[in-house]
Amino acid sequence: MTDLQRCEIRPGRLVEWTLHPATVETATGLGEDVRPPAYVQESHLRTARSVREDGLFVPTWLGAAFDIPGDVDLDVLHGALRAWTLRHETLRSGFRWVGDDMRRFTLAPDAVRLHREDRGDFTDAATLSRYLQDRFDVAADALGWPNFIYTAVVREGSASVYMAFDHSNVDAYSLHRIPAEIHELYAAGSAGRTPPAAPAASYIDFCASERTDADRIDATHTVVARWREFVARCGGTLPNFPVDLGLDAHEGPLPPQKLMHEMLVDEKDAAAFETYCRPHGGTLVGILAATALIVHELTGQPVYRTVVPFHTRMKSRWSDSVGWYVGGAPIEIPVAQADGFDSAVRMVRSALRASRPLAQLPIARVLRLLGSDFRPTSPDLYSIVSYVDARATVGSERWRELNAYGLIRVSYGDQVCVWVTRLHEGLQFASRYPSTDPAYRTMRRYVELLRAHILSAARAGIQLPRC
Repeated sequence: MTDLQRCEIRPGRLVEWTLHPATVETATGLGEDVRPPAYVQESHLRTARSVREDGLFVPTWLGAAFDIPGDVDLDVLHGALRAWTLRHETLRSGFRWVGDDMRRFTLAPDAVRLHREDRGDFTDAATLSRYLQDRFDVAADALGWPNFIYTAVVREGSASVYMAFDHSNVDAYSLHRIPAEIHELYAAGSAGRTPPAAPAASYIDFCASERTDADRIDATHTVVARWREFVARCGGTLPNFPVDLGLDAHEGPLPPQKLMHEMLVDEKDAAAFETYCRPHGGTLVGILAATALIVHELTGQPVYRTVVPFHTRMKSRWSDSVGWYVGGAPIEIPVAQADGFDSAVRMVRSALRASRPLAQLPIARVLRLLGSDFRPTSPDLYSIVSYVDARATVGSERWRELNAYGLIRVSYGDQVCVWVTRLHEGLQFASRYPSTDPAYRTMRRYVELLRAHILSAARAGIQLPRC
């Protein structure tokens, strides 16, 4: 995970694909698709609207970047991109506001056409990067539709593909699968083969099913009661990253953010850390235990509270589907009672076992049932520390060779989002955080201590630094 400025953009001729104007026109006349938005989609779009009404445009798109080696046939790539779009129904579906309600519409597959446009040669990588970011901000806007765009930077001997989507359509697992799927479709087209025609399971169907299940739960449910207690212990809000970020406690405009991005440890130490943590649940447990200890060391807070993101692809049919399959489980770690890393790991394991089932109820549904008059003013409802093991993703062993990245848009926000990803090369760290000097110093210290905890577990006998 990184941003456009760090994904090895190289000059070349830029080509763009968007939905054809005739396809967009067809969408304006469509009737309602009765399948509702997922709660996470609705929350995301309502938040975007609230922030926009407060006068701030906050881009929230995610994307994928990867190379296609060799001289690229743009007609074949055009066909591959259209075939991929048809494979995932959420990409031909959008929402209209009817009063304060969101109503879905969905195009039929045969109505989907792509429009290709040549944007000319870019000889400077920095200029190209700025152009792509500005273009993606408009084309993948949460409150617009279509809300995605595909591009390719073509040069002799290779092309680099950059794709951006509003977050309502994709999650990290979706992004991870894109390079191999596009390569598969492009190879089939180049060889004159017909690619597999079966679409992936529809995220829209998942949205309808998840919402039906969530709406059966009322405010008396035990899951809601546990969330109510957790929110109360957080002071009536969802938790932030409880360290000094240098932000004014009084309400004000959202600060700009920066990205921190680096390898934590190599594969040897990542494997040793996984082995150490496996009896207690694996690397995620170790990362959260280390984070709880670091927060305690930096702030003295006796309890570390956070919401842990988990995917909601609980059935195998959703594994190939593009969509936003993410829920959150609240955990509380009484870290002041831990007498070391092993003790903290056991606490985290126990907390996750007890709380993970809560991730199946969308947080937006929980907030509604809690009766809060909740008008979000930040694109991030809470801070996260996320862990994903990407090594099992098809094609991931070629990501370095193909310059493949998941893209994060870094814009504005008052929260900290941390993504730790297990790659074939080791553990990679990325974080989006408020652009203040105290936040930078705190996050640099966090990374140093996180690396020290990982190495201490991976290599017995290393002394941890003190704050």
